[in-house]
Amino acid sequence: MNRLIASLVVALATTTAAIAQEYPTKPITMLVPFAAGGPTDTVARLTAEAMSKTLGQNILVENLPGAGGTIAAGRAAESAPDGYTILVHHIGMSTAPTLYRQLRFDPVTAFAPIGLVTEAPMTIVARPDFEASTLAELIQTIKADSEAITYANAGIGAASHLCGMLFMSTVGAQMTTVPYKGNGPIMTDLMGSQIDMTCDQATNTAGALREKQIKGYAVTAAERQAAIPELPTTAEAGLPNFELSVWHGVYAPAGTPDAVLAKLTASLQAAVEDEAMGKRLNDIATLPATKDQATPAALKERLSSEIARWKPLIEAAGQFAD
Repeated sequence: MNRLIASLVVALATTTAAIAQEYPTKPITMLVPFAAGGPTDTVARLTAEAMSKTLGQNILVENLPGAGGTIAAGRAAESAPDGYTILVHHIGMSTAPTLYRQLRFDPVTAFAPIGLVTEAPMTIVARPDFEASTLAELIQTIKADSEAITYANAGIGAASHLCGMLFMSTVGAQMTTVPYKGNGPIMTDLMGSQIDMTCDQATNTAGALREKQIKGYAVTAAERQAAIPELPTTAEAGLPNFELSVWHGVYAPAGTPDAVLAKLTASLQAAVEDEAMGKRLNDIATLPATKDQATPAALKERLSSEIARWKPLIEAAGQFAD
């Protein structure tokens, strides 16, 4: 019996190794937890295109929006761990465990991290005719009558929701929050002065800032951004230690063979160093990860540290989703 079990183990290991060596032999599906046309979708499509060059197989992007990205993540977590279903997700992967009380997966244990892809800083912006001219004046105005100031976000778990929560906690004032169903309607109402302010990815706001359709106060990064060089950093504008970015990572289901993960990581590293992909990301105010960041260890560490960062903030705000 022991010899039979040993033989079966060896056979299984040999088969797994052979499959991993041949991988991939068919197209790969990349799940995206948000609608087509948004920043995460753009990042995913650029990444899929660049990774396909190295893997020698097409990576097909499938948009599966809903529930703050947890539907697509849940599907990915439950997929076969064979390398043919992968997931691109942003900072929401780290906030979901606290935001969603009935989450059907654990972001730390349900996935095998592949690596980080991008970093996109946030921008603090307001309607074009808002009275405050600087970030200091904006904060002063908010503190004077916070309930009179309307703050737009794209729903619980959205980057604009998280940035607003952190901003209000930092300045010690709670504005009147107005939830929207997406960034498009927010920008329309912001440009039309129907809402006072928001805080969202530079990817979403850079164009309107360049066209002077909205008023910008700061970018939440350590350095000014080439796409919007006139916008000061939060530190330059008088709000030190307020840095926040929307990062994207690539994941596979837990249990995916190490050899398959190694091939996916290698293709991701080649993608973030791809000159064409880098230029297209920079054009939308998004920075590609470095080769050292496009690794399982870097994504694992980032996910764990961000879960720890957001958990007390979300609990203190009491803003949970069903």
